[in-house]
Amino acid sequence: MSIDLRRATGAPAETWKDPAAHWPAMTRAVAHLSGPVAAISLPALAYNAFDMGVRASGVPIRVASKSVRVREVLDATLDLAGYQGILAFTLPEALWLAETHDDVVLGYPTADRAAIAALASDERAAARVTLMVDDLAQLDLVDGVVAPTARHRIRLAIDADASWRAPGLGHIGVRRSPVHEPAQVAALARSIAARPGFDLVGLMMYEAQIAGQPDATGSGDAVIRWMQRRSSQELLDRRGAIVEAVHAVAPLEFVNGGGTGSLEYTASDLSVTELTAGSGLLAGHLFDGYRVFDPAPAAAFSLEVVRKPAADIATVLGGGWIASGPPVASRQPLPVWPAGLKTLAREGAGEVQTPLQGEAARTLSVGDRVWFRHAKSGELAERVESYHLVDGDRVVGESATYRGEGKAFL
Repeated sequence: MSIDLRRATGAPAETWKDPAAHWPAMTRAVAHLSGPVAAISLPALAYNAFDMGVRASGVPIRVASKSVRVREVLDATLDLAGYQGILAFTLPEALWLAETHDDVVLGYPTADRAAIAALASDERAAARVTLMVDDLAQLDLVDGVVAPTARHRIRLAIDADASWRAPGLGHIGVRRSPVHEPAQVAALARSIAARPGFDLVGLMMYEAQIAGQPDATGSGDAVIRWMQRRSSQELLDRRGAIVEAVHAVAPLEFVNGGGTGSLEYTASDLSVTELTAGSGLLAGHLFDGYRVFDPAPAAAFSLEVVRKPAADIATVLGGGWIASGPPVASRQPLPVWPAGLKTLAREGAGEVQTPLQGEAARTLSVGDRVWFRHAKSGELAERVESYHLVDGDRVVGESATYRGEGKAFL
């Protein structure tokens, strides 16, 4: 179906703030469905999309497809003011999306030779898709697939390292790009400009230590906030210098930064022309622990109770839908309704079954539903073929995930 987030108003505003009303309404909506059910609350999705637009303060947001993986949700978000372009996660996905979208940036380097060959031979795709690089070896790989004289020109963006190299502490952030200092990025830009068959059009810097680090979890928050303040100032100065240095080499079309967790900060950086966000749309439970925003639980899934091994334990079928990152409890799905359920320490969320313990389990019978929230965003779409779209206590439509469209990109 076609989703219009401007009209997703069937449920009372912010009903999700009252779990005792929200989750039973979701249960009523899907009562006619069997098996594991993934659902999106359209009012909650609309709230998140509009809230992120406000937080971006007018700076355009590029939607991270990795965190959505549902074309109709991508399209509905891009139909809103303040959103433009897609940040894809694989080149085959980018080529697929470029069939209907004219601004697709690949967020990560690629070594997919077949997809590179397809890009190089398709004039429209080459004009719509931008590859991400941080090393000349990645250009060598492209040239090895198709020589510059035998292909359309390839659009490139540089991924520069946004991590903080803290005095006495070392590297803080994710391990992404090898180019960190302005001189390193400028040298790479000059080398790209000298290579035939490539156009340098963009720059990306993703500050994971700011955007992806909750600061209101109740544990170590003061240290996290101190780190983010120091890192923010360092990055503000360094990113500005990097942008200035690269602009001296090529007239960039875009400078991309940020993530769901840092929209306010990144939007305040005058060197940035666009932001990226995606996880905040569906809002996995990892995004509950931020001071500056409070997303609605737009996506969730329900599993059915299939056995009762003890009076205070109810076992649901499935559940081991784990998010990427370190193998810690925060990456597991979180049981949210009925309230008070928790996974067992020695079992966690299982591939085939998940025992849940708590007083609420005493009220559950075989066939009852338990609602979970996934940790991040993209992992849920890889487990189901569609999301049921809920407004109030009614299913009003169904949208296929990538998987439901027969796509498994990564």
